[in-house]
Amino acid sequence: MHEFDMLKTRVIPCLQLVGDSLVKTIRFKTPNYIGDPINTVRIFNELEVDELCFLDIRASLEHREPNIEILHQISNECFMPLSYGGGITDFEMARRIFSIGFEKVIVNTYAAHELSLVSGISEYFGAQAMVASIDVKKNVWGKYSVFINDGTEKIEKDAVEWAKELESAGAGEILLTSMDRDGTWTGFDVDITRKVSEAVNVPVIANGGAGRIDHIAEVVKKGKASAVALGSMVVYQQKGMGVLINFPDKIKLDEMISI
Repeated sequence: MHEFDMLKTRVIPCLQLVGDSLVKTIRFKTPNYIGDPINTVRIFNELEVDELCFLDIRASLEHREPNIEILHQISNECFMPLSYGGGITDFEMARRIFSIGFEKVIVNTYAAHELSLVSGISEYFGAQAMVASIDVKKNVWGKYSVFINDGTEKIEKDAVEWAKELESAGAGEILLTSMDRDGTWTGFDVDITRKVSEAVNVPVIANGGAGRIDHIAEVVKKGKASAVALGSMVVYQQKGMGVLINFPDKIKLDEMISI
């Protein structure tokens, strides 16, 4: 991460969809129902969040196309820049998502099948509109494996090398998700975030594990993340407690990240 990136670290609610319902997983398992995505967008509008990310976590696994109807409703309600991933299998599907008002698309599974999809989107819409997603899991020997299809299929790629390939193909950002940390509130995987961040020249968005503001500060400072995605922290009151759409105090965030 370059020094100028420290001036404004983006903190992005990353919301999981299954069809038209908002859910939240723990380690990519057992999605718990959170609520209606449209009402959630309205709350984030009031909280003046900088950016929103939506991922339909089962679309590729279930061979479903993105739910254009719900995405259209989200776009109509949302005041902030939007990104979407899930079930994007070709250029035309990406074009449809841009056409309804999304600024960025996120590709994971189909980048592994057809890397030219990343290149085609990047060349036509610009690298800033093409986010490549990498889901990683650490084994008992400390090696990181890359998974696609909602964490169900391992591919023979080294996480750092795959990030470099995606960057070369035209990805303007990397969304890096720790499957081990997803929904755990235990903090980000700083180690793999730092390795990927140091290997590429595009922003890396750390995802998976945030539970406190100091976790965010840690992955920015030690992990060199350019941006941070939040899941459980922005849809629950606290760990083990009920649903509450919220966002960390911006003054505290700025203080922690800039120290």
